Amino acid sequence: MRIGVYGNRLGKDERAWVVEFLEYLIKAGYRLSVYNVLLDLLPFEIRKNPGTEALQLSSEIEDHELDFMISLGGDGTMLRAVLFSYKNKLPVLGVNLGRLGFLASIEKGQARRAVEDIKNDRFYIEDRTMLHLESTPVLFGDSPVALNDFTVFKRDTSSMIAIHAYINGEFLNTYWSDGIIVSTPTGSTGYSLSCGGPIVFPGSGNFVLTPVATHNLNVRPLVLRDDCVISLELEGRTDSFLCSMDSRFERIKGNYEIALRKSEYLARIIHLHDYSFAETLRKKLTWGVDKRSLK
Repeated sequence: MRIGVYGNRLGKDERAWVVEFLEYLIKAGYRLSVYNVLLDLLPFEIRKNPGTEALQLSSEIEDHELDFMISLGGDGTMLRAVLFSYKNKLPVLGVNLGRLGFLASIEKGQARRAVEDIKNDRFYIEDRTMLHLESTPVLFGDSPVALNDFTVFKRDTSSMIAIHAYINGEFLNTYWSDGIIVSTPTGSTGYSLSCGGPIVFPGSGNFVLTPVATHNLNVRPLVLRDDCVISLELEGRTDSFLCSMDSRFERIKGNYEIALRKSEYLARIIHLHDYSFAETLRKKLTWGVDKRSLK
């Protein structure tokens, strides 16, 4: 079995654990294809191991004949791992080295068991909806997709901007705000949630439209069907805006044409059989916890 390993920067404590974990995988007989940025941070013994190869470009995934990929980091690393692998329909297991861990749901203490469970076919793959951006001019190169969300903001401390939103070509509303978020169910627990958006269960077939610091208090987040097309037109005192897809950013102007729809690609997330999204919500958001008892 050949495993892809994706990661970026590592703190001192994180590096020690990653080295120990990869050494375990090598001794257990797994062959590794390690993302070159992470590989450069590892000891000589791992880099020069006969079963270890460098993985630099997503176009190389097919040649490496990977069975699945492990993301080592937080949710941000998991998003980048999905972006790296989605065109190859490669399943990704998220091992959480960060803080929250909604996407990277496997904690460090579970990592070895998770790999063994995958080897013994005790897991399942959950397909998650992704957003696709159609824009003129083209944005985000050959990967205009996002697992979490697409956002557009004012670029500086100037006054709010006007965002004219359309659903399937029909005018919906003009949002006078600092920006707007279009999120998938996966992204509903991210930036959208911090701006008052609802939590949406994965697989529910929805997008969420959430304004950022809206001027009109009666304007609220909307839950939309994910088979619609959301078009946005931008207007402001300055003709420069900032948009993002997950962790990537681009500067745009008001004459850009922007439309969002469900991507033909899916993010393939590996879960162990005992995974529960409801349990993840309770743990990560400390629902039902009497904080007085923690003092």
